[in-house]
Amino acid sequence: MTETTATPDPTMEAIGKALVLGRGGGIETARRDLLAIWQQIGVAGDPFHRCTLAHYLADLYEDPAEALIWDIRALDAADGLKDERAQQHHASLQVAGFYPSLFLNIADNLRCLGAFEAAAEHISSAEQHTSALSDDAYGDTIRTAIHEVRQAIDNRDTARRASAPGAA
Repeated sequence: MTETTATPDPTMEAIGKALVLGRGGGIETARRDLLAIWQQIGVAGDPFHRCTLAHYLADLYEDPAEALIWDIRALDAADGLKDERAQQHHASLQVAGFYPSLFLNIADNLRCLGAFEAAAEHISSAEQHTSALSDDAYGDTIRTAIHEVRQAIDNRDTARRASAPGAA
C-alpha cells in the first residue's frame, strides 16, 4: 500500500508548502512560515509534525549552531514518534528510517562548529542505524553523506559540504 493519509493533514500540507517555497529560493518566507507553524504545534505537540518541521527548518539555516537547535528538536520528536503515527501520513514510513538522517545532520553541524568528538559520536549513531535505510536513491544519498561527514570529521574539516542541504 503506497497511498498517503486518508484524512487530509493541514499541518503537513502547510509544512510541505513551506518546504517547496524554501527549496525554490524563498528561504526567509519559508523559515517565517515554518516558525509560525511551530508556534501552533508547540513543543509538546504531535511528534510527527514536530520532527518533520524541525528537520526541514534546520536546512533553512546556514549557521550550523542555529541548524543544530532544530536538528536536535527533530531527533527529540522522533524519539516520541511511533510507526503507526508516521504511517498515517504515508504507509511506507518507519521511524527507524528517520534516525540515520537525523544523527547525520547533528553530526554535520557539530563538525562545522569544530566539536569533533561529539560529531564522531553522532556519526557513529548514524552509521549504526543505516540498516534501516531502503536500498534506493534516498538511502544511497544518506549513506554517501554519512561517509562524507565521517571523512570530514576524521580530517578535522569544518567547511560546509558541497552536498549538504540548506540555504547556501
